Amino acid sequence: MKTVDLDHVAERIIEQRKRTSRDRGLLVGISGIDASGKGYITKQLETRIAQHTINIANINVDGWLNLPRKRFSSINAGEHFYNNAIRFDDFFTELLLPLRDNKSIDVVVYFAEENATEYQKRNQRFANVSIALVEGIFLFKREYRLLFDLAIWVDCSFRTALARAIKRQQEGLPRAETIRSYETIYFPAQRLHMDRDQPRKSVDLIINNDQG
Repeated sequence: MKTVDLDHVAERIIEQRKRTSRDRGLLVGISGIDASGKGYITKQLETRIAQHTINIANINVDGWLNLPRKRFSSINAGEHFYNNAIRFDDFFTELLLPLRDNKSIDVVVYFAEENATEYQKRNQRFANVSIALVEGIFLFKREYRLLFDLAIWVDCSFRTALARAIKRQQEGLPRAETIRSYETIYFPAQRLHMDRDQPRKSVDLIINNDQG
């Protein structure tokens, strides 16, 4: 599948919204490997779509992380992270699917920051949402892919992603620890995702974000 630019993707999302029932919201998944620039791309799309006076929710899956004691393991670290990084079932049943079906939601959920050791209760409130831009890793696991009306993959090499992670001091870790985490946990998990779920083949659109 050839890559497309941000303007093309924004137009495609808007067209899909027009073809979708007004009674429900549109779920757009935006995924890619760790440090691929998913958040940046999502924000750029949000800015473009908002110019059409469309009400948008920008939702990051990171708040639905499992706590570190469950998220990480020294045994089969990559596969363990792939299987346990995020509370996807809770994410979809408590937030995304009700928001899609009703366009609005006001619910208290258990939320976890990246380095949190305990969950915190957090209110998730959205009203009259026409488009939900959902950003995060592993969104297109086979069991969840078809829940999205549109699926977008942010293409980026492992080399570029690692350079970005080092630059932004991922999780506040020293350079050597960042490299170790990516090479032993995050990237093996992503390679497993690509092998099992083949997200690049299952998505609707691919954006190249491999520049520096």
